[in-house]
Amino acid sequence: MGNDDNRRRKTPCGCCMSVFKWIPVLFIFAVIGWSYYAYVVELCVLNTENRVAMIFMLFFYHITLILFLWSYWKTISTSVGRVPDHWRIPDEEVNHLFRADNPETQKRILNNFARNLPVTNRTMNGSVRFCDKCKIIKPDRSHHCSVCSCCVLKMDHHCPWVNNCVNFFNYKFFVLFLGYALIYCLYVAFTTLHDFIQFWQTENQLSEQGQLNGSGMGRFHILFLFFISIMFAISLVSLFGYHIYLVLVNRTTLESFRAPVFRIGGPDKNGYNLGRYANFCEVFGDDWQYWFLPIFTSKGDGLSYPTATEQTGNQSYDAMGHTNHSTANRLDVQPTDKLIDAIPLNNHQPHLELDNGQRIPSSQVIVNIEQRVAEASAAAAATAADSCNVVIDLIGDQTAAKDAAVLNGGHPLSANGTADKIV
Repeated sequence: MGNDDNRRRKTPCGCCMSVFKWIPVLFIFAVIGWSYYAYVVELCVLNTENRVAMIFMLFFYHITLILFLWSYWKTISTSVGRVPDHWRIPDEEVNHLFRADNPETQKRILNNFARNLPVTNRTMNGSVRFCDKCKIIKPDRSHHCSVCSCCVLKMDHHCPWVNNCVNFFNYKFFVLFLGYALIYCLYVAFTTLHDFIQFWQTENQLSEQGQLNGSGMGRFHILFLFFISIMFAISLVSLFGYHIYLVLVNRTTLESFRAPVFRIGGPDKNGYNLGRYANFCEVFGDDWQYWFLPIFTSKGDGLSYPTATEQTGNQSYDAMGHTNHSTANRLDVQPTDKLIDAIPLNNHQPHLELDNGQRIPSSQVIVNIEQRVAEASAAAAATAADSCNVVIDLIGDQTAAKDAAVLNGGHPLSANGTADKIV
């Protein structure tokens, strides 16, 4: 957390803003409290004559309500996480970074510091991502939240309705909160539909007769409860469906608008897509018994994540939820990468080099070898006494014949009998 953010929070204005942020949360709890009174007291206790039906209605209502409140509270109370201290750049290096003459110098300083850190994301210019407020190297998929005043691990977005950032540690709780809130609203709407229709018909009949119904006015809570539950259900169904889609493609809300930039491959929205089931298990865990409970079961540590490239290379989580990172995650390109890029494949042809310095293409060597083997086989079939004693060595997909005869159209072997070199 930056020093400026700390000073801002200590001011009276900052304290007032902190209190103001809780107003949406208090509004949600007030709506839930009123809906509990309207459903339990007005609908079930006072207006349901069938006691068995009332018991079943209250039983399923309380189960849904408990799961809804549990996941909602876990989303609010879970911390955004803390980036370890070894990701923080010392003050001396920060001073050198800010005093650098050009971006290339800054890029080199950040690359040297992050050499041993598991970072694969980069900025658009290819530099390691650095937070100038927190003075840290940003882990993959993390971003600085101006509302929370810190860098958030796997930040999805900042939600004012939970007064918290939706991040690596509470994303499962947030998805469950949306799902159980939708189930709660639909359950309330369907169970109050009959009473709503009956109440509406009764009110229309009394209004046509010019009479007032005092008991009907008392059931205003049921009428309003139906409208509120339908309204919230309509807004929740799209939001919940969108986050289910993000879970299945392993993408955050920020990444859906701006693709992460990888050191190898550049921007790629599907860089963390491991397949639908693997993506789901990364958020909800491997044990299905805890999938629908607001208990933290997400894989990983929030600092590094398996990529689609690693999945192609059979990289996966181990039993403890940690990832095995391939050499593609290293900060600097390996020397072999530059060598492969510098040498064209069509110029790197194997050849046979004799002791006199003459080079023979591999295609001609193979043809001459095949001819030599055919002649040796024919001679062996004609007379077993005169065996050519041909010895054949397999080197990769090349075949070299070694004997005392002349190889390759009359070119003799070396005088000391040394073997030819395959380059």
